[in-house]
Amino acid sequence: VNLQICTWCAWILFLAGLVQVLRVCTQVHLCVPGACGGGVRQPFAGTGSVTGDRLPQNLPNSSKKDRAPRETQRPWLRTAGLGAGLVLTAFLLWSSLGADDRVTEALARRGEVLAGRFIEVPCSEDYDSHRRFEGCTPRKCGRGVTDAVITREEAERIRSIAEKGLSLGGSDGGASILDLHSGALSVGKHFVNLYRYFGDKIQNIFSEQDFQLYREVRRKVQLTIAEAFGINAASLHLTKPTFFSRINSTEARTAHDEYWHAHVDKVTYGSFDYTSLLYLSDYQEDFGGGRFVFMEEGVNRTVEPRAGRVSFFTSGSENLHRVEKVHWGTRYAITIAFSCNPDHGIQDPAFP
Repeated sequence: VNLQICTWCAWILFLAGLVQVLRVCTQVHLCVPGACGGGVRQPFAGTGSVTGDRLPQNLPNSSKKDRAPRETQRPWLRTAGLGAGLVLTAFLLWSSLGADDRVTEALARRGEVLAGRFIEVPCSEDYDSHRRFEGCTPRKCGRGVTDAVITREEAERIRSIAEKGLSLGGSDGGASILDLHSGALSVGKHFVNLYRYFGDKIQNIFSEQDFQLYREVRRKVQLTIAEAFGINAASLHLTKPTFFSRINSTEARTAHDEYWHAHVDKVTYGSFDYTSLLYLSDYQEDFGGGRFVFMEEGVNRTVEPRAGRVSFFTSGSENLHRVEKVHWGTRYAITIAFSCNPDHGIQDPAFP
């Protein structure tokens, strides 16, 4: 918060200084020596001053000559001082905005249509502190992106499920969730159980076709992860939390709204072994900011959301990540997580 305040103050100082420089430069332009016959040009035509009083006519010529250079120099000195201040302010702004000194590289741009892109990275030791399941617990770690699994039409239909559910509530802050498995729904600063809170009304909100599509999309994502990491799809168990997210630029009201912090899924949710996200809206078209960022030593690798794009990765510290703050618009996505431990498995949601 302090960094944000300092940044805004710096911007205000920068703009105020810029206005002042422009004003001074305009004055200097109007008063260049020689423009009005050798003296300092008056701001208005005629023999009067700015206030309408007549200028003294009996000043000695030497006095006029001495005054002209001094009056001409003052605006330029003032401009130089303001310019130096602007340079300093710009440096402070650059420093505050560039606090993360990592190089940023795009792993997947919105304009690309990727059949599949995969980067293998060394596995962390996070999995060693959990029960291992041979043939499933990650030994090959990495991250992948594909636009060839879910169509944009399917993504639009899935997004409509999120929109219908979230229309029943929504967080007071910038991040709202809808979990069709547990029934969790953001309402104000809290969560309610969608199924208990609204009862039979849910049947007027969702349809059986909605839940069938949800299950089919989950199955496709599961097969994609299994193929990429060379494991049996049957060894992957859907786990919680698996949920829709809706993020906008509204100021955070609770800790649940602060989605932008860097984290490790295996540390945050011990059941996670493989994480995936299906994006349901387009970066720079439906919203600004909100890129997914993999954080490595000295470099950030970004995934620009695109409706229908699936991003997936092993859930350990090898894939430390965060989401940029959304600056405008609304970002929709669904997080689908899998565990190798059958004890952590959950069932697909069923139409009530």
